[in-house]
Amino acid sequence: MDLGIKGRTALVCAASKGLGRGCAEALAHEGVDVTICARTEADVKRAADEIGAAAGRRVAWVACDITTVEGRTAALVACPQVDILINNAGGPPPGDFRDWDRDAWIKAVDANMLTPIELMKATVDKMAERGFGRVVNITSGAVKAPIDVLGLSNGARSGLTGFVAGLARQSKLAAGNVTINNLLPGVFDTDRVRNTSVGTAAKLGKTVEEVLAQRRATIPAKRFGTAEEFGAFCAFMCSAPAGYLTGQNILLDGGAYPGTF
Repeated sequence: MDLGIKGRTALVCAASKGLGRGCAEALAHEGVDVTICARTEADVKRAADEIGAAAGRRVAWVACDITTVEGRTAALVACPQVDILINNAGGPPPGDFRDWDRDAWIKAVDANMLTPIELMKATVDKMAERGFGRVVNITSGAVKAPIDVLGLSNGARSGLTGFVAGLARQSKLAAGNVTINNLLPGVFDTDRVRNTSVGTAAKLGKTVEEVLAQRRATIPAKRFGTAEEFGAFCAFMCSAPAGYLTGQNILLDGGAYPGTF
């Protein structure tokens, strides 16, 4: 299937590994001119070289903290025309809300709500002027089924979800062929999942593999998702044929969410 995005330009945030990298890889294979960013220079450069070699095209990169004003400026300088924007940032740590002070909340909201909003503010009107734009915000399945220990993430990402519901429906954007959607991952085989399982294993007196096996067993698909399939789905959401899809929250979780709606 021709996704109709060859030659478009994309900025993919937090893309040196995990789901962000999966999205960057899929877009590069579709002929998109991709710029990736992440905090660690060695990691983001390595990822850009590997993605570019696999896709047979150059992938640009910039080392920056996308959650800061300076980082967003650097990313937009590296990718001055953004046709496709993939908003992504690491989730805040788990814990008990009784232990979180104001600084913890502000940091979570800055990273997982305000940063995507600022990047959309800098790009979507220009997309509409050019007659094409795709924004995919990587949020979390916890937006639909909140997890108590992920209160910082639940709150910040739900705020973003509410904001996008209004923004995506502005006639200037929707009629200008600019779509804005949220992609909600369930449990994927990423470093974050494995790292959080280490703490769980220690607390329960089990091995990491036992904890991971238990998590897989709760998913109807009986497996974790892969970054590759997440990226492929993201690429379709960015495609020309997906132009009638906007303002939606798409859950990709192997059937884990038990609800009808």
